[in-house]
Amino acid sequence: MKRDIILAGVGGQGILSIAAIIGTAALDMGLHLKQSEVHGMAQRGGDVSSNLRIADKEVASDLIPRGKADIVISVEPMEGLRYLPMLSADGWLITNSKPYVNIPNYPEIESVYSEVAKVHRHVILDAEKIAKDLGSSRAANVVILGAASDHLGIAFETFEKAIRTIFHKKGNAIVELNINALKAGRDFAAKNSIL
Repeated sequence: MKRDIILAGVGGQGILSIAAIIGTAALDMGLHLKQSEVHGMAQRGGDVSSNLRIADKEVASDLIPRGKADIVISVEPMEGLRYLPMLSADGWLITNSKPYVNIPNYPEIESVYSEVAKVHRHVILDAEKIAKDLGSSRAANVVILGAASDHLGIAFETFEKAIRTIFHKKGNAIVELNINALKAGRDFAAKNSIL
C-alpha cells in the first residue's frame, strides 16, 4: 500500500488539521509516513500546502514526483488546479467549490470549474455549506477530507478515531461536529464522484 497525497488551500482553511488527521490515522494503522509543509504565508491568506507520503514500507522522501500524486485534496478550487501537474493520470482531485478570492485577478469561477471538470476522476463540493448545515462552516476542511477518505487506503473508522484524538480537548460537541462532517463528505462523494 502506498499513497502520495497533496493538500492545498490558503491560510486559515485547516490544511494542517487535515494533515494531522491523516497522519494520526496512518500511524494508528502502523503505516509509515513522511510529510512536508509550506505555510509561510498562512497568516496573510497565502498558499498553504502539505505533501503526505504513506506506505506500508519505509518512505525515503517527503517529496512527491511530478505526475505521481494519487490524490490532490483542496479546500480552495484554484489552489487545487495549481497542483494538477503533480497528479497522476488516474489520480483524484477532491476540491471545495467555494473560492477564496484573495487576489485581484482571480479567474472567473466558471472557468475554474471547467478546468476541474477536465480531471478524469474528481469530486467538487460546497464543503462550507455542508459544514454550515451541520452547525459550523469551520468544519469544511473535514468535509473535504471525508470526500477523499475512500481514496486514501485508511479505514474510515481510523479517521474517526484520529478526530477523537486530535479534537478531544475541545470538547465532545467539536468532536461530534467533525465526525459528522467527515461522514457528510464521504456520503456526498459516494453519490457525486466523477469517474
